[in-house]
Amino acid sequence: MRYSLGLKIDNLLLALIENILLAAGSHSSEKHKYLNKASASLDLLKFFMQIAWEVKVISDRKFLLLSEKLVEIGKILGGWLKSAQ
Repeated sequence: MRYSLGLKIDNLLLALIENILLAAGSHSSEKHKYLNKASASLDLLKFFMQIAWEVKVISDRKFLLLSEKLVEIGKILGGWLKSAQ
């Protein structure tokens, strides 16, 4: 379970980065689509990080540090989504 959970988290993180980069390089008509995909990846990433913490795959300290970063990314992404509408 640890390996598959870690792999899922890795894939979601890569999807998040990919969609952010695609949004940054796209025209305004396409930007909203990539930002929505990035937002969905972020939400799933937060969910699976919570599971990883609950089953003790990651420590409390690492979970706290990563959660803070994910919340910060979420705020930035949310602002970018609002400005793209």
